[in-house]
Amino acid sequence: MSEINRAIKGTNDVLPKDSHKIQFLEKTMLETARLFGFREIRVPVFEHTEVFSRNVGDTTDVVQKEMYTFLDKGGRSITLRPELTAGVVRSSIEHGLIYDALPQKVCYIGGCYRYEKPQAGRLREFHQFGIECLGAASPSADAEVISVAHQILNKIGIEKISLQINSIGCPECRKDYQAALKDYFEKNIDKLCDTCKDRLTRNPMRILDCKSPVCSKLAENAPKVIDYLCDDCKKHFEGVKAHLDSAGLKYTVNPQIVRGLDYYTRTVFEFISGDIGAQSTVCGGGRYDALVEQMGGNPTPALGFGMGIERLLLLIENSNTPLPKDKTCDLYIAPMGEKASIKATEIANKIRFDGFEVQTDLCGRGLKAQMKYADKINAKFTLVLGDNELDTNTAEIKDMTTGTKTGTSLDKINDTLLSLVLNSALENVTDSIIE
Repeated sequence: MSEINRAIKGTNDVLPKDSHKIQFLEKTMLETARLFGFREIRVPVFEHTEVFSRNVGDTTDVVQKEMYTFLDKGGRSITLRPELTAGVVRSSIEHGLIYDALPQKVCYIGGCYRYEKPQAGRLREFHQFGIECLGAASPSADAEVISVAHQILNKIGIEKISLQINSIGCPECRKDYQAALKDYFEKNIDKLCDTCKDRLTRNPMRILDCKSPVCSKLAENAPKVIDYLCDDCKKHFEGVKAHLDSAGLKYTVNPQIVRGLDYYTRTVFEFISGDIGAQSTVCGGGRYDALVEQMGGNPTPALGFGMGIERLLLLIENSNTPLPKDKTCDLYIAPMGEKASIKATEIANKIRFDGFEVQTDLCGRGLKAQMKYADKINAKFTLVLGDNELDTNTAEIKDMTTGTKTGTSLDKINDTLLSLVLNSALENVTDSIIE
């Protein structure tokens, strides 16, 4: 196959047989977020490069190695978004959301782009669901944001997953921590990768997030940020834990969590799974209290999370988590001849207005070929429409599972089909209860 006929490395096609899974996830995510008061926001897929380079952090892997950046025809530096928080904050400032009633609660679903080595659970084009809560400084806001993620994972049916939390403090209490880190890593500078040698002078905390096995091993014995928290940050973190306890959410304090972006402050958290290999983080987030002001808005506390949809699908597959089956065709109408085809179009359109999925022949095939097609698309019921049916204004609807046929007037197919579908659904529920 020609190279141009293959998807670009690090991207995936979603085929019709799988799209219902993503639709189910997205519906569950948006509906769950709505229960907490979060409304959907949509922002552009590309921004001015500075939106990310200045705010995500120029010492992060995302900015240093992974961004898709280009000059547009006007000579402006443009970047495909590697994450959505910065774009959402930019939009919230531009349109005055942060000057309206606070907190502002927004959620989103969108594609992100990072040039990194493709592997299971990590793509160059991936999709995220996320929420952002702007204007809330209390520990209860942290617990609520974490609760949104927990409820989504619970409603999807994910079981083997754990919540890990940490506090990385504020800029003030991090000064002493940064100094302690720098002192520790300087003693091992010869073992650091070239990227981390540069980070050592600019932002030693980034070394803790390095994917190099050697740097990761060194980081295990590095000073812990939680030991350097100021009194306010300690109080905040204790409040977060108290609210999580009140909500019945189990968690583990993991001092190694720092997250990969520079804008985080205080609470950071991850939901971890052991069923998807190296890319074990299904959801990650935390506070970014300085970001809004850093981007030109009024000082505004804020926090949120991102949840990778492809990574979540991989977890579902590896853990054999059941998902709802795709809805199949309710009725296939098999017309025999041109007059019957015209009538089939009329009937199909009327029934579709009642919410049924109806298909009919579009290829001029014979009856046998049409029945094969109806079987392939898993049509629940079929109806053959020929000259006799047109003359008598009657037809028979066949249940493709049981073979039972039910007579109906062509004028009342909607009512007959509704009755058959409801009876079939009731039988399935009854069988499920008996089992």
